[in-house]
Amino acid sequence: MTTATPDTISDAELMARATWFPSEELRRSTNWSTFIAHTGQSDYPALEQKAAADPAWFWDAIIRFFEIRFQTPYRNILELTDDPARPRWCIGGRMNMTETLLDRHLLSGRGAHSALLWEGEDGAKRALSYGETAAAVNDLARGLAADGLKPGDVVGLFMPMLPETAIAFMAIVCAGGVVLPLFSGFGANAIASRLQDAEATVVIAAESTLRRGNVSAMKAVLDEALHDVTSVHRVIVFPTTRTADMLAGRDLWWDEIAKLGPDFPAVIVGADDPMMVIYTSGTTGKPKGTVHTHCGFTAKTALDYFLCFDVKREDRWIWMSDIGWLIGPLQIVATFITGATLALAEGGPDYPDNGRLWRLIQDHRLTLLGLSPTIARLMNSYGAGEATKYDLSSLRGVVSTGEPWDLSSWAWLHEDVLGKCIPIMNNIGGTELGAILVTNLLYPIKPKSFHGSAPGTGADIVDDNGRSVPNGEVGELVVRAPSIGTTRGLWNGDPRFADYWSRFPGIWSHGDFASRDADGDWFIHGRSDDIIKIAGKRTGPAEIEALLLATGRIKDAAAVGVPDEIKGSAIVCVVVPRPDHPADATLAAEMSRVITAGLGAPFKPRRIIFVSDLPRTRNMRVMRRVIRAILTGGSPGDLTALVNSESVDELRAKL
Repeated sequence: MTTATPDTISDAELMARATWFPSEELRRSTNWSTFIAHTGQSDYPALEQKAAADPAWFWDAIIRFFEIRFQTPYRNILELTDDPARPRWCIGGRMNMTETLLDRHLLSGRGAHSALLWEGEDGAKRALSYGETAAAVNDLARGLAADGLKPGDVVGLFMPMLPETAIAFMAIVCAGGVVLPLFSGFGANAIASRLQDAEATVVIAAESTLRRGNVSAMKAVLDEALHDVTSVHRVIVFPTTRTADMLAGRDLWWDEIAKLGPDFPAVIVGADDPMMVIYTSGTTGKPKGTVHTHCGFTAKTALDYFLCFDVKREDRWIWMSDIGWLIGPLQIVATFITGATLALAEGGPDYPDNGRLWRLIQDHRLTLLGLSPTIARLMNSYGAGEATKYDLSSLRGVVSTGEPWDLSSWAWLHEDVLGKCIPIMNNIGGTELGAILVTNLLYPIKPKSFHGSAPGTGADIVDDNGRSVPNGEVGELVVRAPSIGTTRGLWNGDPRFADYWSRFPGIWSHGDFASRDADGDWFIHGRSDDIIKIAGKRTGPAEIEALLLATGRIKDAAAVGVPDEIKGSAIVCVVVPRPDHPADATLAAEMSRVITAGLGAPFKPRRIIFVSDLPRTRNMRVMRRVIRAILTGGSPGDLTALVNSESVDELRAKL
């Protein structure tokens, strides 16, 4: 199969053509085909129509297909209320998510199946079976309950991606607690603000972690944070060196509380009771505490990962992330719903060398890879040939989320790494509600595209008046249907929950611009609050940034709009050049010409600023609002989600 590249045809032409095609054998073997047959629908379009017309039928079918376990069955799966933001789910049902994640595998005789693989930066390796994982969850859950944890108590989880992180996550839920994932690289202020807002009573933390060869003392950071948090009365520390200071009466080592003992039955709670509060990234403002429930998170994760991303029990997969980003909890829950094997890697994808991610795939014979476009750009910056040094023949698919793709990075991954024969399953969503738009292995895939709404989600694209736009027009991405995976408000009744519903009454506004092409395939154009309007013309930062990245001279870029008396807004680009390209006036002029040639003279940047890094959140998202505030002299607002404060200082120094 020959794939066109940006060098042979225009970007627009490339994006209009499918570059990956499923075989008939693959189509028949997809999890979607199995589920469609289970529901009695004739094909995928019929399933989509049925799900849109009857959300209660669809989510009930999901729960029954996956045998999601209820101790008390629900009377009704869905009851709509006068407030479209407050549907009620699984009314009368009682359950604990971990009975679905763990117990059913043991009862079906799969206790010896591999559950968790782990590799540290230093090459250390560990592996746990489903039976071993369940036993460890049982011991920690029993210890938490014996120590006084009550149903509904919030437990902070401050750990890198270790097997014990997955164990702790499930143990908290098993004991009836509400897990609060915290990014392992947070500073004391960010930790304190989230623990205070959530009124956490317990924190489970690692003593330390390895980052790029250096020991990072997590317990010491937590101790500093707890100076200002009065609600926490217990800290459980997973040991790495056993040298951390321990506060008598508050701190216990992991093995002091997780002791061998009899079976601990999961604490049964209301099906729609909270099991997790997880904070948004803070990209657009102060982080918000989203609330996910036992029934909601289980059912939505099953849909997104087993069906939309086709994760099978034979898969061995990796998504290098952190427990503090939604992908962290998702990959744990998705693995134990599907019965697959999850590979965890402490540290980053490019240390101790640039090929670490590819070597993990090779050495562990991984079949699925999750990554964001940011990580793809990082790996691409090390040279097109780096990935080809490794045997990636075990891979059968890549799942991507987090932000819009630039075409050059997508083409590099599709062609140079995946050999044009492995699908990139694009999806977009949010911490608040999981996947909204997904890619489907039943159909050919175009670059950067989505096939449409995740069934049961009701995604649409609307204009400023809330009316659906025709194909070819850009509008606001919204969700019209009640979805079981949507956050049940914000923690502590945060009034900002109303903001999602206020722009278009009765409709969830997600804050992204999107469009459909003539074939009905969907594309994302970036955050609507990042859109730049110049002399009446609108463009997203992703479009500008893609032009810069396509030159091969820029490692990363952020384009923002600043006030302009004549045009309304002017463009400023903050860019990270590749090491072999000097950050000088010649490069700045060349990048300015690239943007003008691609978008037209009105979009000529006012200024191009070279920096060594961009302000980022814990999940590597660029904080454009911070960049914009610095450039305009405004307040950058809440910076607790910022993980590289030196980037802010550097940008200020450039002005």
